[in-house]
Parts: sequence; structure tokens; C-alpha cells
Amino acid sequence: MTDTSIIDGLAHAAALREKTRERAKAFLEKYDRKPRLDVIIVGNHPASRSYVTTKAKQAHEVGIEGNLIELAETISARKLEGVIDRLNAFPQVDGILVQLPLPDHLNSASVLNRISPAKDVDGFHPLNAGGLFTATKLDMKAMLVPCTPLGCLMMLRSTLGDMTGKTAVVVGRSNIVGKPMAQLLAYENTTVTVAHSRTADLPAVCRAADILVVAIGKPQTVRGDWIKPGAVVIDVGINRVPSGQGKSRLVGDVATEEALGIAGAITPVPGGVGPMTVACLLHNTLVAAELRVSPR
Repeated sequence: MTDTSIIDGLAHAAALREKTRERAKAFLEKYDRKPRLDVIIVGNHPASRSYVTTKAKQAHEVGIEGNLIELAETISARKLEGVIDRLNAFPQVDGILVQLPLPDHLNSASVLNRISPAKDVDGFHPLNAGGLFTATKLDMKAMLVPCTPLGCLMMLRSTLGDMTGKTAVVVGRSNIVGKPMAQLLAYENTTVTVAHSRTADLPAVCRAADILVVAIGKPQTVRGDWIKPGAVVIDVGINRVPSGQGKSRLVGDVATEEALGIAGAITPVPGGVGPMTVACLLHNTLVAAELRVSPR
């Protein structure tokens, strides 16, 4: 039986925020202004509002000027694009984030692509995505990398150190997590397999992994006997499921209780990947600000 360690995303996020705070202080001293992040929220989605409140609070704590732009749920695509265009043109804005999900009448891809690549702190713009896949090496101070996979990589580096030669499996192939995660692991000299719901014998593929990253959005899909003894498991999923008596609880894409005693290390849900995603957003805001005033 393996003694499974819990990867504390809250502690990792606090450490990253402290580094970001130091960089934000240096930026203020050198350029006589704070880095600035503008967050656009459309409508009144409760989870989105809670999330942007957390982002704004943490931005303020690390010395980033946060500006929340609240727009009506009925706003037209043209008017929303106009708001983004004005932020793109405003020199004091370093980072722009459009909180998802958007109302059904708005095309998320079109809206996100409207953001200037230089201010795309989510790292979703095609030019930033393409840069990640075509770079000769990973440079976290010169690239805007999607926040969730970046946070996963940071925790893996801290847990494992050198990952050269290890076998990695990413379950999920989204543009937001799965695909960029696979590329980040390739930069670490791992041998990467991208698996998904249609992968033949998915449990066997997962059992081959020294590093298993699960991002499929389906609660507790990966069972304990899918995990190689001693493997490091990063659970990106966050799913709300009933817990009885009208209440609910959050679980990941991995059956965590079954994984304990098998995995060498695992991220919890909540308290794992989520806090690092927000911390990496602040990190990316500093990267964007620094690159805009001193391009590399």
C-alpha cells in the first residue's frame, strides 16, 4: 500500500502569489503604476460572480489594479466587442479577461479572439495557443500560457522535479486544459498520451501513467484501480453532486478515496488545481504587463 501525499494547491497558490506580489511591487517602482487587469462579466451567473470576486480580491492583495466591468445579459455581440476594443486600445490595461460562461446568444470563441493577444491573460487566443505549440522551449516569463494547465505543471514540477523520461497521460482534449497540458508535459521531456472518452481500454491507458492528469468534467470517472501504484495524479475536475437531504458536495474527475493508498500523490477537490488557476491568472497579468513595457 502506498502512502499517498496530498498536493496542497492552496499552499502552492500562496507561494506563487507572493512571487507575483514582489514582481508587482518592482513594476510599480519602475513604471509608477500598478499592473492592471480588467475582468468583463456578462449577466448575473452566481458561480461566475463568486469567481470574479475572488479574482478581484486576490489581484488587489498582490498589488494588481483590478477593474470589474459588469454588462447586461442581453448585451449584443457588437456592443461587447466594442467594450473589448476599447480595452485593447487603452494603454493602462495590461490584461483582459472575459468570464465564462457567456449567455447562449454570444459566441465565446469569437469574443475571446477579439482580445488582443498581448492582453490575453487566459492564454486562449489562437496566436498565444500557437506560440505555445511552436516555441523551442517553455518560457513562463515570455509566454501567456492557459492558467489551469500552467498551474498543474507548476505543482508537478514541485512534486516530481525532473520529469524526463516519465510516461504522462492526459485524459481530456479540450483547448483550455487537455491540449495545452499535453504540450507543457512534452516540454518536460515526458512521453505524452492524450486520452479521451473514446479511447480504447481507457483504464489500461491510465494505468501506464507515471503522471496522470484528468480533465474530462465527469465526476469520479477515474477509479482507484485505473491508477498505477505511485503515480502522481492531477485532478482538474470540479463537479457538484448530490450528497443527500437536498445538499451537494464538490468532487473531482477522480474517485479520490479509492486513489488514496495507490497514488503517490494527488490533488484534492476542492483545494487543488482551482487555487492555482487563479494564482496563475495573476502571474499572467504580470507577464503581460512586463512584456508590454519591455518586449522580449
